[in-house]
Amino acid sequence: MILIQIIDLYSLIVFVAIVMSWMQLSPSNPIARFVHALTEPVLGPLRRALPSMGGLDFSPMVLLIGLQMLKGWLF
Repeated sequence: MILIQIIDLYSLIVFVAIVMSWMQLSPSNPIARFVHALTEPVLGPLRRALPSMGGLDFSPMVLLIGLQMLKGWLF
């Protein structure tokens, strides 16, 4: 099913965003801008909805869990 493949691809992009945040890439890096443009529309609202956790950002983890749950419901 194509929707499951799209969910898997987006999950991979979110994982890339996590790894890139550890690497501290420049915001002007084209890959960083591309990944940010794809993930921030979803991660931004999640960050605002989640309570502050002492500087730790759990929004990517919540998004990945949500994507896996969606994939399970579709499959």
